[in-house]
Amino acid sequence: MIGYIRGEAIATTKNTANRTLLILEAGGLGYEIQILPRAIAQLPALGDTVKIFTHVHMRDDVPYLYGFVSMAERDLFRQLTAVSGIGNQLAMSLLDTLNLAELVQAIVTGNSRLLSQAPGVGKKTAERISLELRTKLAEWRSQAHLDDAPTAGITPALREDVEMTLLALGYSVEETIQAIGAIAIESEVRESSDSEVWIKSAIAWLSRNT
Repeated sequence: MIGYIRGEAIATTKNTANRTLLILEAGGLGYEIQILPRAIAQLPALGDTVKIFTHVHMRDDVPYLYGFVSMAERDLFRQLTAVSGIGNQLAMSLLDTLNLAELVQAIVTGNSRLLSQAPGVGKKTAERISLELRTKLAEWRSQAHLDDAPTAGITPALREDVEMTLLALGYSVEETIQAIGAIAIESEVRESSDSEVWIKSAIAWLSRNT
């Protein structure tokens, strides 16, 4: 098992299946590693040294490498693929749609509608992921220091209502999560259980910051 590879970032490219690949040279070998599309922005400049945490999947006796910028992200990928019916590409889709803390939060709170924003993930699949992983990830999140402290005051039902309203208005998942995190520190919003208060505050924040 290859835990990580440290080497020179040579290139990023797309293969015929439109998957994002990083070419990493280490020890005289060029490793072709599938990474999350959003990970490109987190990589150093080409030619610089980078450390990529890896998962090796064997198919037809051919090794395929999946790469992640953090060990926690790699570990969550492995937990997702352990769920019945969740393959490598579906796990990559989930990790690319939501960042680590957001994905864990959605699974732990059973927010199937937010999980369903990932391409290829339907409602039943999202519910199965939450059912199988929520208890395990609630514990793992605490150990990995991924607790959602800024939005701890919002109930799961209220959060889901706000998220789905903002998504229906055309805001992206990333914008939605950022807005909720930003307004959750405002005392007037945090102490309110009225979804309209949260939604109006989130829209106001987004109009100022996007």
